[in-house]
Amino acid sequence: MAKINFIKIAKKSASIQIRELKKINKTFNQNFVKSVEAIHKTKGKVVCSGIGKSGLIARKVSASLSSVGISSFFLDPNSAIHGDLGQIDKRDILIVFSYSGNTSELTSLLKYANRFGIKVIGIASEKDSILIKASDIPLMLPKVKEADPIGMVPSSSTSITLLLGDCLMSALLTKQKFTKERFKVYHPGGNLGRALLLVKDVMLTGNKIPLINFSNNIVSAVKIISKKNLGIGIVAKNKKVIGIVTDGDIRRGARNYSKKTKITTLMSKKPFYIGESVSAAKALSIMNDKKITSLIVSSDLDYEKKKAMFKPKGILHIHSLLKYGMR
Repeated sequence: MAKINFIKIAKKSASIQIRELKKINKTFNQNFVKSVEAIHKTKGKVVCSGIGKSGLIARKVSASLSSVGISSFFLDPNSAIHGDLGQIDKRDILIVFSYSGNTSELTSLLKYANRFGIKVIGIASEKDSILIKASDIPLMLPKVKEADPIGMVPSSSTSITLLLGDCLMSALLTKQKFTKERFKVYHPGGNLGRALLLVKDVMLTGNKIPLINFSNNIVSAVKIISKKNLGIGIVAKNKKVIGIVTDGDIRRGARNYSKKTKITTLMSKKPFYIGESVSAAKALSIMNDKKITSLIVSSDLDYEKKKAMFKPKGILHIHSLLKYGMR
């Protein structure tokens, strides 16, 4: 029996799908624009629905929309006809996925939507299908060749449907002027949340900043550092940073100086600092590289201009980064 070349088969399947996916450009017409505008303007939720493989695509598109702040949920057509139709009303917009457009299970859902004035965006490849005829905004998918050995198993068709859903989301993000900062709000945890975390999200501010007036003596500095429990104090003159002093600096200096010695005698000048909008990951990298546990935080403008003296916006301690799971 001849040995099967699975890599060759996989490459052929991938090649077919890549070629077929290029047909998606046919879908980007005025109805696509209308879909983006309709979803953007809706005062309710974006309800995604579909059966079988199309249902899985609908779930993914709904989850993607929710992840960028567009309120959305998936509605199973089979459950809908058994009482779940009450979940949607005329404020919502319904996006229905069906490559053939003639899935019988969708009939009751579409009739309900048409009867009660719920706007329908239908995504299908058959122009005369039930779904396209029932849609307020029809989006026609191009006919594609499936990428499996017998040319019948949903592959290219599901890929191009998913691609259209992702393109809709991308257009919506541009319409809403979506930013990394807004994305971070919806992804506070996990790798995405950590990757988007900024220094200002983690730093200590206000009364938590261990600020020491330059005219204070060692005893006063010890009290401030102990109270803030960070092991470090920021020495300031006219509210601007002129140096830092640590627990270790004071302990070592106490052997040679009296308790009345000004803290400026022990402080280290030109401390390391970082801008508030720099990524927390970069801040951690600097700490590791410099073998320090704290960074003073400046405004972005002061950081950009590399000012020697500035008003501190906060202090970033390595413990704060570790709490967010950063390593």
